[in-house]
Amino acid sequence: MGINNLARKKAKSFAHINVTSSYSFSFYFKKKRKNKNNAMLKTEWKEQGFIDEPVAEGTDLKAEIRRLCKEKDAIILAHYYTIGDIQDIADFVGDSLALARKAAETDAKMMVMCGVHFMAETCKLLSPEKTVLCPDLNAGCSLADSCKAEDLKKFKDEHPGYQVISYVNTTAAVKALTDVVVTSGNAKKVVDQLPKDAKLIFGPDYNLGNYINEVTGRQMLLWNGGCHVHERFSVTKILELKKQYPKAVVMAHLECKGPVLAVADVKGSTADMLKYARENRTSQFIVATEAGILHELQRNCPDSQFIPVPPEISESGLECSCNECQYMKMNTLLKIYNCLKHEWPSVDVDESIAKEAVKPIQRMLELS
Repeated sequence: MGINNLARKKAKSFAHINVTSSYSFSFYFKKKRKNKNNAMLKTEWKEQGFIDEPVAEGTDLKAEIRRLCKEKDAIILAHYYTIGDIQDIADFVGDSLALARKAAETDAKMMVMCGVHFMAETCKLLSPEKTVLCPDLNAGCSLADSCKAEDLKKFKDEHPGYQVISYVNTTAAVKALTDVVVTSGNAKKVVDQLPKDAKLIFGPDYNLGNYINEVTGRQMLLWNGGCHVHERFSVTKILELKKQYPKAVVMAHLECKGPVLAVADVKGSTADMLKYARENRTSQFIVATEAGILHELQRNCPDSQFIPVPPEISESGLECSCNECQYMKMNTLLKIYNCLKHEWPSVDVDESIAKEAVKPIQRMLELS
């Protein structure tokens, strides 16, 4: 895995939940509870990592999901990048850490994290006594996958005296090697509070780290990782849309490349975009982040028009109007229904990793 510092010139949220409010955790690490349904799990389910058993024709999946939630004392957590139907049935909609924190505050015994695998891990870190379900274990994350724990450990060993700042979009194993976790919304605030002479490694998102270096004057060593969705946005596509919608405000997520951020009017986290759109009732917005956020933007601002920035080149090689994360779209109503019914796939974190992984999250809360 390559590492870059600031000298290398690489061209490259939480609307409902306040993640900077004071909050204290009590962590109780218990032995893993064996799922009573495990013996009844089909081999094909285990092999494919999800349950897609069909339901009777005419079944109202949304109603059935809510029924099971009531029956099993469960809640649905939906990331902004999931499909609109999932966001509509969720108890809470937001970004990964905000959802995990909100779930930890509830009395629910079970939660379904509709997002990607590392988000379910984070839920388990903050709610170790609860059952955490993930509708599809194949729902990974290109950004989290770009930084393996073994690679980070090796790099840390090669750079003694450095503190590690990890973006929340990382596995529990990487968090366990981290000194402080950050979100795109609070990264600058956290970094600003660290000693000016501190030696820092930032990962895994190169673009976010590069932006924080620029706005803080730091020279953090940057891990060369990225989100496959945000990497695909291009200045050319944005400028084409600006010609078509000359009065539109351009909003871009901090995971986008530097040239994209340079042409954006609003740059920040998903929460920053939602907040700006609600407070500035502009008629048109050009949005450079995963297209699932448009559902929540439109719900909050029904009179505004939100135009998604398409990828430079779609993965199919065909022109398409938006940029989507295929991992987020692995979450479906059918999979959610089945995982609630069978209480699987469930996500656990090794106790030794979990004990270390919660520490940088707690430090982030103290600094933000």
